[in-house]
Amino acid sequence: MVFIVVLWVIHTVSFILGIHLGYLGVLPRDWSGLIGIITAPLIHGEWQHLISNTVPLAALCAVLFLFFRRVAVKSFLLIYLLSGIGVWLFARPHTHHIGASGVVYGLISFVFWSGVFRRNVRSIVLALIMLVMYSGYFPGIVPGEEGVSWESHLLGAIVGILIAWIFKERIEEDEVVQPVYESAEPERYFLPRDVFDRTLAEREAEQD
Repeated sequence: MVFIVVLWVIHTVSFILGIHLGYLGVLPRDWSGLIGIITAPLIHGEWQHLISNTVPLAALCAVLFLFFRRVAVKSFLLIYLLSGIGVWLFARPHTHHIGASGVVYGLISFVFWSGVFRRNVRSIVLALIMLVMYSGYFPGIVPGEEGVSWESHLLGAIVGILIAWIFKERIEEDEVVQPVYESAEPERYFLPRDVFDRTLAEREAEQD
C-alpha cells in the first residue's frame, strides 16, 4: 500500500505542477536511461494509466504478502529491478518506457508459475485464480496498442517465471505436509482380525 500511495503522490504532484516526468523512464541501451530502472515504475503518463495499474497492484501485492510471506519482499524487489533491467537491455530504443505494468505482469506470472512449480494445493488454487482473473492480460505481451510498452509486460512476465523458479523450494510453514506417525502400541479390536477367515468347524472346535 505504501508503494501505491507513492505512485499516486508522484502523479498528483506532477499533474498539479504541470511537470512531465517521462524522461525518468527506462531509455534502452542509453546510459542516461539507467536511472529508469528505479524510477520508471513510479511514473505514469495519465490518470487512466495509473488507475489501471493501481487495482491489480493492490490485489497482487496482497496475495504476495499474505501467501508468500517468506519470499515476498525479495520477490517484489527482484521483479521490480530485473524487469527494468530487461527493458533497458532488450526493449525498443529511443523511447522512454514508464509505468508499473511490468511489475504487475511480473507478479501475475510469479503467482501463477509458483503454482506450477510448487504443486501444492494452495499454490495451485492461487494459480487458477490468476488464470481466471488476469487471462485478459495475455494479449499485452505482444505488440499491439500504440504507446503501450509491451516489452515491459513481456519481460516482467519472464522475470516472474524466473523468480517463481528460484523460490519454488521456499514454501511457507503452513504448506509443509506433516508426516503421519504410526503408534507404537498394537491396535486393539473387539473381535480377532481373522474371525471371518476361519470356518464354522474351526470356531466350534475352539469353543470345545
